[in-house]
Amino acid sequence: MASIPHHPSINPNISSSSTSSSSIFVNQSITFTRKSPTFKCNSQNSQNWTTVDYNISKINPIQIIPNSSTFHMTSTSEGSAKFSKKICLFYCPDTKALAERVAAQSDAIQLRGISWRTFEDGFPNLFISNAQGIRGQHVAFLASFSSPSVIFEQLSVIYALPKLFVASFTLVLPFFPTGTSERMEDEGDVATAFTLARILSNIPISRGGPTSLVTFDIHALQERFYFGDNILPCFESGIPLLKKRLQQLPDSDNISIAFPDDGAWKRFHKQLQHFPMIVCAKVREGDQRLVRLKEGDPKGRHVVIVDDLKVLAAHGAAKISAYVTHGIFPNKSWERFKHDTAGTLPCGRNDILWITDSCPLTVKEVNNRPPFEVISLAGSIAASLQI
Repeated sequence: MASIPHHPSINPNISSSSTSSSSIFVNQSITFTRKSPTFKCNSQNSQNWTTVDYNISKINPIQIIPNSSTFHMTSTSEGSAKFSKKICLFYCPDTKALAERVAAQSDAIQLRGISWRTFEDGFPNLFISNAQGIRGQHVAFLASFSSPSVIFEQLSVIYALPKLFVASFTLVLPFFPTGTSERMEDEGDVATAFTLARILSNIPISRGGPTSLVTFDIHALQERFYFGDNILPCFESGIPLLKKRLQQLPDSDNISIAFPDDGAWKRFHKQLQHFPMIVCAKVREGDQRLVRLKEGDPKGRHVVIVDDLKVLAAHGAAKISAYVTHGIFPNKSWERFKHDTAGTLPCGRNDILWITDSCPLTVKEVNNRPPFEVISLAGSIAASLQI
């Protein structure tokens, strides 16, 4: 049997059925799961406490050696262990409100400031406050590439943070702005989605390795292959938040989900299987591009769509609402949307138009303006920072 030196947080009485067992149990309250060359500790204690990760030495008898880095363990209401790492979250001026909502999700997330100034010639004059204080810390930056004019100053910070001896670096870019320009249709077209992906792929490596990139509902899933090996893209979705909101509505049992085409159905239907579904198809008749009802029946239903599908109103939908993760309304085109009972808007009779706060400038303009309702990504972003 393996012998373990006494440690103040570890009871040395360990039992194991065989030397090939993958788990060692300590007084039925702590389980060390072996995944060579480390043991990970899962606590069943209902109290909050702090512990450390352990390495297993290669010599016999086995010795448990604490790693230099520590982490916090807090218990959930079910009694299972939940690990959380402290995050230093930086943000740009446009994402300040969203960053505050993210920080409100967890005590482990601390906001840090950057001085966003410009020289007389208009070029950025930037300063990262308390740069030495983030050494060895997990660092994240909440970006918003809302226009080409703000991308350079944010990239300057994004390239600087990993080089400040941080333990890890995560870039949160809720909206990947050039995603719709992901392919060439004619020789000479420039796929700017690939260009931006290459720029982000060259973010310097931190002490913890490549940068992690968190983004939501990128336009095309194949764009994950545009990124290089020096960045780890994590593709999240706002659809689970929409599903939760729909289930809270008083008419949730009368909701149907409409997809504009087969591509949208293939991508999102598994996340919305709780609701009846309607699938449409886009067809061309001469110079016109029309939408036809392909599957499902909208009659009398509250239909939630992700595109402009006036065809649903023509087929008797009682209510028509819409959801889009990224609220992009060029030239204030959001002003065209209002409660419409006559069906004159492109989306027909509009009940609710849900967007997320992935585009902060849009949120400022439409907040508290019917029919818009903002679903915050703050909880999802806070959770992704713990991955």
